[in-house]
Amino acid sequence: MAMQHSNEDFNDKDTLYMLSGLALMVFGAGLILTNPIARRYMGQLGIGSLASLALPDLDRYLKLRSM
Repeated sequence: MAMQHSNEDFNDKDTLYMLSGLALMVFGAGLILTNPIARRYMGQLGIGSLASLALPDLDRYLKLRSM
């Protein structure tokens, strides 16, 4: 006897898989960025300068949001 599933069950499961994959990617990127050797290599590639340019804007945004 086959069980019948609605589309909502599959949509919820797919959404859960997508969000958990996204969370794992963010966690992995955080682990990589905490490594000083990886930071040095990214700085040599020019990626570090992009992050340093974005930090003042992010800081200003967080201050405005806390008001």
